[in-house]
Amino acid sequence: MAKKLAEEAVEVAIDTMHGDCDAMVRESADLLYNLVVLWVASGIHPKDVWMEMERREQLLGIAEKLPKERPDAPLRERPDAPPRRKVIALDRSRVRKRR
Repeated sequence: MAKKLAEEAVEVAIDTMHGDCDAMVRESADLLYNLVVLWVASGIHPKDVWMEMERREQLLGIAEKLPKERPDAPLRERPDAPPRRKVIALDRSRVRKRR
């Protein structure tokens, strides 16, 4: 099952690089389905994953990586508040449009 999940993830990535939105939707559905099947087989409940996502959002904002502290960065209003990352839009200019 883990191999099938990896295969679907690669297919989504390839379709993204080709700019094939319809195929991305189809393959994303396959990816999510196989992910949920893997969770169930491993005894993981989706609510546990959502709780982890919430924990990360509270800690980091919507971020892929931990922010790097810059010496010139302004101080946060609450010193005890965790740093938050800005939401960054994906660069779609490099994705070819399907015609």
